[in-house]
Amino acid sequence: MILLVSFAPPRLGPAMKFSLLLAALLGVASVTHAQIVPPGEKPQQLVGDLQFGEGPACDAQGNVFFTDQPADRILEWSANGKLSTFLQPAGRANGLCFDREGNLWACADAKNELWKILPAGRVEIVLKNYEGRLLNGPNDVWIRPDGGLYFTDPYYRRPYWTRDLAEQNPRGVYFLSADRKRLVRVAEGMEQPNGIIGTPDGRTLYVADNSGRKTWRFAIQPDGSLADRTLFCEMGSDGMTLDTQGNVYLTYDGVAVFSPKGKQITQIDLPPPNRPTNVCFGGHDRRTLFITMPNGLYALRMAVAGSGSQ
Repeated sequence: MILLVSFAPPRLGPAMKFSLLLAALLGVASVTHAQIVPPGEKPQQLVGDLQFGEGPACDAQGNVFFTDQPADRILEWSANGKLSTFLQPAGRANGLCFDREGNLWACADAKNELWKILPAGRVEIVLKNYEGRLLNGPNDVWIRPDGGLYFTDPYYRRPYWTRDLAEQNPRGVYFLSADRKRLVRVAEGMEQPNGIIGTPDGRTLYVADNSGRKTWRFAIQPDGSLADRTLFCEMGSDGMTLDTQGNVYLTYDGVAVFSPKGKQITQIDLPPPNRPTNVCFGGHDRRTLFITMPNGLYALRMAVAGSGSQ
């Protein structure tokens, strides 16, 4: 919530004016847990028996797609509350994101590729290498308003790979231009770049270093490069999402909610082992937070709405 304060009206006395000014200067968070999660609401399990749930993303109709990576499938939880299989096999997809044309982008790390999946399920392999070498294993992807996209490429050794070493060093963040003709590494210096999300205006990018237990904020430049690297908070994350107030949701121990200034607002606890893998907003009104866990999919009704596909 953004509180707009005017100091002009005479009904505000000097003491009140000073208090409001001091709060603004100190960046005091005024948002409470109840303004994020309505009182009495608790996470509810929708799907169980997953081998490892990941990568939720919401389409324009509010349907949520998520992956069961070891089972090599992408599942769909419809806005009407029905579960179905969208694609299997699915390249052992991990992170997902929808573009404005309704295509589902997938980090398909069976062969270290980036896929575009058309609404009918037809797969187009968009990327598989950088400068002649295999990608390490694309993990998460976010598409900015003009169609350019960013993805993280850490290295988590998979038992189904035939190689033992990362081919891309350093492990980084990449930008692919909207015309799909230019791929460039735009950020490095992280142990395992993992979750990634950008603001709807396309001006700010958040990248989580899960192993390094830090989340970074960058200013997005028109050419896709990143500037003004700033430490957002001392917490890593597997997956990430944003609400319409600009609050950032990180998955580490439970779901931690941070203000745009990097101040933690609240913590959403989950059943043991309380280690969510990813999050997104979905449903007809985008006011349900969908949370993937290793063993299932959970949902939580929210007091705020989500922003974007993730």
